[in-house]
Parts: sequence; C-alpha cells; structure tokens
Amino acid sequence: MKAVTHEAMRGPSAWSVGDRELMAAFVSKINACEFCVKTHSAVSARAYRDQAKVSAALSDPDTAAIEEPLRATLGLLGKLTRENAVSADDMRAALAAGASRQQIEDALAVCFAFNTMNRLADAFGFFVPGPEAFEAGAKFLLARGYR
Repeated sequence: MKAVTHEAMRGPSAWSVGDRELMAAFVSKINACEFCVKTHSAVSARAYRDQAKVSAALSDPDTAAIEEPLRATLGLLGKLTRENAVSADDMRAALAAGASRQQIEDALAVCFAFNTMNRLADAFGFFVPGPEAFEAGAKFLLARGYR
C-alpha cells in the first residue's frame, strides 16, 4: 500500500502536491477519518502555504477559491466516495471543467488510496495527536513522501 500511495501522492502528475493532499483530506473528510483529515489538511496547507484555502475547500469546494478543474474533480471524488460509483456524465463534467483525462486518473488513484487508508486508520484506531504532531508529520511527508 505504501508504494501505491507514494505513486498516487508523489508520482508524476499535473496536479500539485498541495492539490493531491487536498484530495486526500477531502476524501478523508467524507469518510469521517479524523486522523487522515488532519494529516492531509496539514500537508496540503504547508504545500500551498495557505491554510485558509485548504479550510475553505474542505468546508465548501463549490465556493472555495480553487481552480475549476480541481473543484470539479473534488466533486467527482466526493460522489465516488459517498455513492461508490460515478457516471460517464460525471467524468464529462470534470473534463469540461478543464481536468485532463490523466488528471482524472491521477485523482482516482488518490481516491482509491485514501478510501483504503481511511478504513485502515479507523480499523486500527490510529491515535489522533495534537496540532504540533500534524505539523511535524506534514514536514516529513513533504520532504520524504510516502515511502
């Protein structure tokens, strides 16, 4: 799973690291996985250097100051995570918003990794530390990735 997650989060992609970390936090929020929401929100905020952007996108991606391809892709990932399916029309909407086919594939890899990791984190009862630990973890994940 480490290799799959590392590739999804740090492999070649037109999405930035901040974008992919935001996707991970967004999927984790839908799954109510507190550990992963806090972890990936911290990494995304550090990557973007913009905590307000991350908070806004997690609160309401429809009104957040994010680019349209990312907004549409978060919508796609949200539907897939909540409903376990998306349609061709959902894919077309993300493409029409400016996401490329490869970006959608990359986002789906993030969604797969974190739908799996959220369940593992919750099943194993990952300890949810304080904010300082998440900041330290964010520095580590930005520097080393998921290896």
